[in-house]
Amino acid sequence: MEITTSHPLALPVGVTLDRYIMNRQTAFAYATGELSQLLRDIALASKIIHREVNRAGLIDLTGGMGVENVQGESQQKLDVIANIRFIRALKNGGEACALLSEEDEEIIYTGNNNGKYVVAIDPLDGSSNIDVNVSIGTIFSIYRRVTPVGTLPQREDFLQGGQEQVAAGYILYGSSTILVYTTGCGVNGFTYDYSLGEFILSHPDIKSPEDGTIYSCNEGNLEQYDSSIQSYLAACRQQQYTARYIGSLVADFHRNLLKGGIYLYPATTKNPNGKLRLLYECYPLAFIAEQAGCKISDGNQPVLDIIPTDFHQRSPLFMGAPRMVKTLLDYMAT
Repeated sequence: MEITTSHPLALPVGVTLDRYIMNRQTAFAYATGELSQLLRDIALASKIIHREVNRAGLIDLTGGMGVENVQGESQQKLDVIANIRFIRALKNGGEACALLSEEDEEIIYTGNNNGKYVVAIDPLDGSSNIDVNVSIGTIFSIYRRVTPVGTLPQREDFLQGGQEQVAAGYILYGSSTILVYTTGCGVNGFTYDYSLGEFILSHPDIKSPEDGTIYSCNEGNLEQYDSSIQSYLAACRQQQYTARYIGSLVADFHRNLLKGGIYLYPATTKNPNGKLRLLYECYPLAFIAEQAGCKISDGNQPVLDIIPTDFHQRSPLFMGAPRMVKTLLDYMAT
């Protein structure tokens, strides 16, 4: 039987992440190849995490380590593994001079002082969900260092503020593994084809719907929320909006980004400054959300305008379909 180019068995594979990065390199602010390689290094580490997540139950990688990380949170086995994998990938890649991780209190030096970039990363967000086979993710943010190349990176390299990000992204490990990233020129998503070992462009030029009917928050904390947020959530229920909350930030954000919805993580009486980490959770997702047409706020100002003062600084976060976020902010302003 003759197989033509239009036959299902001969359909094109699609655009791989490597090819896409190479073709789009001229759109980067610094088109010298280092940032492209850095994104490839992150993609490589995510392939390894994909493998570990998919066999976690078979090789005893679920459950806790019995210790807490610097955030005071129970550290899971996969948290430790993911942290090690990303550190190794970025050290070996040679483009990052330093990292900041949710799992470590201080800067992680790669030994590559000639590297031009620093990376802030949450290696495995929502890892407690791995025990019950629920989606989890990785979130990363990339900055061009401000200290002289060749010197030891300093605090100011990481505390530049969200507006100075040159790239940001997340990887969602779920029914399929998807890498979504931006360099400030739109948002694109790539699905991992494990048979090829490649990320393939599957969600080009992602745009958030203008409005939506999904709201995502931990309503178990309802009594700790400000009365204005309680009123907004009551209005959502009265309008029979759909409540969807997975408890994995990446998964909740990804769903609302594609389908139209709002994600809320307000301040509470227990956490008056919010709970999500600014540098490696709020900033990168806000950068992506802004590029996809979402609206993002901490309740008082755009998240990307917050001036950072600490590596593990926390913040409230409201982001999603522009009309939904505007309605929430109107409630908060009254």
